[in-house]
Amino acid sequence: MANFTEEIKNEIMDNGLEWECCKLAFLSAFIRTSGSIISKNGNFGFEIVTENERTAEFLCDMLENDFSVPLDRVGVEFDKFTGRDKLTFACVDKNTADFLVRLKILKRNSDGFSLTFGIDDSLLAGDCCIAAYLKGAFLGGGSCTLPDESSYSRTGYHFEVVFSNKITAGDFCDLLCSLDVLAKLVARKESAVVYVKSKEVISDLLNAMGTEKCLQKLNRLVELKDFTNNVNRVSNCSVSNIDKTVTASVNQIGAIETIRQTIGLKNLTPLLFEVAEARLADPNASMQQLADRLGISKSCLNHRMRKIAQIANQLS
Repeated sequence: MANFTEEIKNEIMDNGLEWECCKLAFLSAFIRTSGSIISKNGNFGFEIVTENERTAEFLCDMLENDFSVPLDRVGVEFDKFTGRDKLTFACVDKNTADFLVRLKILKRNSDGFSLTFGIDDSLLAGDCCIAAYLKGAFLGGGSCTLPDESSYSRTGYHFEVVFSNKITAGDFCDLLCSLDVLAKLVARKESAVVYVKSKEVISDLLNAMGTEKCLQKLNRLVELKDFTNNVNRVSNCSVSNIDKTVTASVNQIGAIETIRQTIGLKNLTPLLFEVAEARLADPNASMQQLADRLGISKSCLNHRMRKIAQIANQLS
């Protein structure tokens, strides 16, 4: 069964991308998160690493069919940490550098080509391109975890994207900020991680990426967790109220018994005698229930109970 990260990535690929401008933004983000620039025989190229066969196929199809950029599988390495094979693909030929210029990863200068860092604004010309960049970044270096549906889970909401350099990660934070998403940036070994932990913000990001099915799953889980938390809160409140009722009743009956065994209940005033008789008749009743039966307010009943307690204290 796919985890939530895989579900998001699968839905991104299921939805696909329509416009060339969006595909360029998508591929640029993917390489920034899951790729590296390489040089061979004087030619620039790029290498990408993925653990997912479907992701590899999706990228190969887009690069070859839409941009005539062929990807070759150059290696498979077993990752002991994840228990999966890491698939490495590469593209290095005389035309690849020009393609990387289109992705704003390389720039042409008098000496040939040089690397760029950050996110070029021209890649984000429209809302569709911004959404595509989010998709590419998540497909390449993103993950998202949710609390278990069990109310006992301590796992929280977490959404992150890992970049190969801090400059691009910082620009990605700025991009999210333009979408009213406040993200945090931390260093993790040689990478830079952009993350959020708010379920509302994660919901906004899923919506921005167009992953409607995953958004619905998140919303259902949030509703379930909120319902469970409310039930637990009410249950805890009820237990607390029961404890208070039992304690109050025990103390009141103790005071009444002290009076009965010393001067007798009939020596109380009629109003206090009525209260004492009512409490002895129903030890389990709450103060509100007792007040309702006597036809008086709860505050009035509390006042009379305090009088009974004072008399008992004087007699003991």
